[in-house]
Amino acid sequence: MRKIITLLAAFALCVAAYAQDQKTPEQREKEFYEAIEKQVETMEQQLDLEVWQVFYVDSILTHDYKAMQEEFADMSKAKMSNPDLFYDVQDKWMEQIYQSIHKVLDEKQWAQYEKLGAARDKRAREKRAAKKNNKAGKK
Repeated sequence: MRKIITLLAAFALCVAAYAQDQKTPEQREKEFYEAIEKQVETMEQQLDLEVWQVFYVDSILTHDYKAMQEEFADMSKAKMSNPDLFYDVQDKWMEQIYQSIHKVLDEKQWAQYEKLGAARDKRAREKRAAKKNNKAGKK
């Protein structure tokens, strides 16, 4: 049942490697949209989404993953190589997705979504943010 979160994590990693991929831009874009489509289908099945919810989830994922991808590309062009900076960007966009999807799901669906791993991923993001803040406070 953790397929949704596993797909989210795998997709985020794929997005990080996107700029280094040797495929044509058209192939990369096709794969990008196919990955989102697969993720939406999985969520639709596991959470029993209504048609309007599928539309919003698809829109949220497409927009936010595209924005994250563009931010990664900008960082790569700027020759940034610190993995922590990439994790910060990923965490920012994953939190945005988490908050946006919360607005679309009803209480039962949200509880299921969190059980599928979203709550665990949220705690991991919060833990990384706390660790970062502790490091910043000690300097």
